[in-house]
Amino acid sequence: MEGHVLGPVSAEGDDGKRVSEGSKAAALFALLVTAPDCRRTRKEVAEALWESGENADSLVNRAVCDLRKHLGLKVVPHGGKSGYCTLRLPEDSVDLLRFRGRVARAAELSPPERFEQLGAALGEWDGGEPLRGLTGSGFQMRREELRAELMAAVYARLDAAYKSREEKWLRDETEKWFERAPELSQVFRFYLLAHGDLPKRRRERLIKDWRKRNGDPDAALQSAIDQVQGPARRPAGTLLPPVPYQLPGNSRRPVGRDELIRGLAEAVCAEQDAGNSALVLISGMAGVGKSTAAHCLARRLQERFPDGVLYAKLNGFAGGDVRPAEPDEVLNGFLAALPPYTTVTGTESKSNALRSALAHRSVLIVLDDALSARQVLPLLPGDGTCAVIVTSRNDLLRLQSERRVLFRKMEPLREADALEVLQEKVPAKDRSNYAQGFRDLVRLCGGLPLALIVVAQLLEGGARPLRTIPALVREMEEERAKLDTLHLPEHELSVRAALQCSTRVLSEEARLLLWQLAVHPGPSASWEAVMDLGRVTGERARTERALMELVAANLVELQGERYGLHDLVRAFARQYVRPGPDGETADIEQATVRQVLEHQLHNVRACDRVLDHERALPTGEPGAVTVTDLSEPGQAMAFLDEEYATVQRGIRLAVCHGIKRYEWLLSMALVTYQWRRHRLDDALTNLRYAAAAAESEAAPADCAMVYRVLAGTHWRKGEYDLAVGRLRRAVRLSEEDQGVEGRLSLARSLHRLGITLRKQDDRAGAEEVLYQALELFRGVPDSFGEAAVLNALGALHHDRGDHEQALRLCADALAVVARTPERSGLADVLFTLAKVHLTRSERDEAVSLYRQACDIYREQGNWPNEDKTRLLFAEVLVSAGRTGEAVRELERVIVLRELMGGEGVREVRELLEGLR
Repeated sequence: MEGHVLGPVSAEGDDGKRVSEGSKAAALFALLVTAPDCRRTRKEVAEALWESGENADSLVNRAVCDLRKHLGLKVVPHGGKSGYCTLRLPEDSVDLLRFRGRVARAAELSPPERFEQLGAALGEWDGGEPLRGLTGSGFQMRREELRAELMAAVYARLDAAYKSREEKWLRDETEKWFERAPELSQVFRFYLLAHGDLPKRRRERLIKDWRKRNGDPDAALQSAIDQVQGPARRPAGTLLPPVPYQLPGNSRRPVGRDELIRGLAEAVCAEQDAGNSALVLISGMAGVGKSTAAHCLARRLQERFPDGVLYAKLNGFAGGDVRPAEPDEVLNGFLAALPPYTTVTGTESKSNALRSALAHRSVLIVLDDALSARQVLPLLPGDGTCAVIVTSRNDLLRLQSERRVLFRKMEPLREADALEVLQEKVPAKDRSNYAQGFRDLVRLCGGLPLALIVVAQLLEGGARPLRTIPALVREMEEERAKLDTLHLPEHELSVRAALQCSTRVLSEEARLLLWQLAVHPGPSASWEAVMDLGRVTGERARTERALMELVAANLVELQGERYGLHDLVRAFARQYVRPGPDGETADIEQATVRQVLEHQLHNVRACDRVLDHERALPTGEPGAVTVTDLSEPGQAMAFLDEEYATVQRGIRLAVCHGIKRYEWLLSMALVTYQWRRHRLDDALTNLRYAAAAAESEAAPADCAMVYRVLAGTHWRKGEYDLAVGRLRRAVRLSEEDQGVEGRLSLARSLHRLGITLRKQDDRAGAEEVLYQALELFRGVPDSFGEAAVLNALGALHHDRGDHEQALRLCADALAVVARTPERSGLADVLFTLAKVHLTRSERDEAVSLYRQACDIYREQGNWPNEDKTRLLFAEVLVSAGRTGEAVRELERVIVLRELMGGEGVREVRELLEGLR
């Protein structure tokens, strides 16, 4: 089909049927074409096409049917019950849509290309009124909007012609427009620029008459007036000195950066409107897309700077033999583009000359790939309304300290945006077929645009058919192969080369620390952990300076209060950054690994002491590591929440290096946290390594402790048979040690065995081993263990229905546990007491005890026990008619279960729905 709205309204279907000009069908066509997404509500259609609201639906239906009869069902689909009228127009089928598409594409082009593209766009318009043949106030408003849109394109083409030196065309075109609309500020501006050779008296009279009719000129027109009134006399038929436009063309569209670019553009405009210059600094790691974003920002802003755009590639991090650009060289290029053309020498004199040349101009300067503030400072304008955009892999802290900077740090792309880069030329069907593979590639590229572009090039260029995506994922999973895959020197695309350029300018201390952070298991490290790395080879002060250098260079990511490496930086540093001669590397690596693990062990152990006062681990005293000072369970749990992923990787690092001390001690120090956060699978995996390491490294009582903890993990997973097997092994190991430690270990093993046998309904066996444990605990003595056994016996008697004895045993347990600092033991006793009182129909006592137990478990960060207790507590509250309180308890249960992975949330939601 073919449609027109930029002149007389008309439309013709594929079968040759034409919509009559001036008909309601033609009006409906124009109304929909000019609407967002070619879609309007039936109410809007009725209001625009008919003044009366009578029979509106039938009138709309008739117009839609008439339009569909001419253009076909594909173009005018049925709206169903949506309440909308819609057009589905083939691409480039309507003059307005072709016009808008070409205008949008022109914005990204150089001035000569933009001039041609805008000419093609304006060729869709016959120069008369758009929407001709349609009447009514609604169409008059739309006509004015289209007219404004068209004139904006006219102005943009005039500007492109001026910057492209299209002298004859510009003179002829501005003659026509000035005759037709002399009052328009933009028309008069370009008329003056194109006819700068007018006699002085005529020019002054034109300017005076324009001011008289239209008032004071805007900033752009005033700038043109200042130019043409300058002292230079030029030959007839020539333009004013050319406005520089040095920005490279045809750069990629910066996917996922719209918010960044829009925010910076608004900030620059605000500074300019206030009469100030603006300095933008965009930093980020290699390959994150800084240059692309800067170019896009410059194109968005260029219309605000009528005196041109200057551009310099500073080559701060260029590869090969390319050296960073000297300010003196860049100044030569800038001054050659700006009259008066100076012949001064020396960087300082040239810098002064540049500031003078820019003092009364509005110019945008783009300085790409800066190495240091030393490169940038001589190239900056002084006061005025110029703006500068700087990109660098470094944060240029000196520049930020000396100048007011609009600073933005670019991060890798989010998954949705990264997928868009990767799948830009992939058909929709293939995107669906290989959806998981594409997501894996995004993950392996870490959202880094350069890496994504390399992978896209592999897939688009035919080097790797789409069916090989699974193989490509497997290849990139191998750290050593990943950087080889992301290396396409024939296309000048290489993550490895980009990172090499970033690291070669680092100091020796920073290179060493970067390598150590790559050896560190990650994904992140605290400041204290990074400082402890420095103790391996140097002083803390040197490490602190090195860390600051790496953060400023965007090779280390600072997120909150933790430091980490992008996965590609980690892979690069491990393979291509060396801390010293090859003979020393292995020794430094071993020392670094041990320092990492020693730091983790003593900090995790410090938390474990707060969470479990009774566990004794032979970790020794901390040496050259910093240990966090913690006193409350909440602090300990919060600390481990932050460190957990790093400690888990630390345990794998110990296993990989075969350092058994950390295999078992680090796993044991972490397990209380894992139980309270319901991370049982992780705990089970760690403890299997720990048991094997402890068998060869630890004393019998310590080895028995590992098996008890392993059994406790099985117990929490409901695997009671496996737990019993582990506990019988713990009992045998404990019996090998006849000393106090052995007896205490045996008591603890028997206690755990007793409560596990109870879970298996072996009450007689449970009672027998629990009384053995009780005797041992009293003999050692160990008050916490004694209270725990008394509580277990109370629960056992409660099972049998002997409530009086259960109460007596729990009361004894309460008296004993009160002598210990262990709050979790107190909560366990309160929980059992609550169950006994509830069975005795003493509901008020049960409510009070449950509430106390819940508060302690929450204070301890013990999510599983808090979850179990609150659920039972809610049932008691419901039975007491206290529904509102029960609802609050169940809402907390939902929060806990979501924190623990979401299992059982639906059931609790159903309970809540029944109560509300």
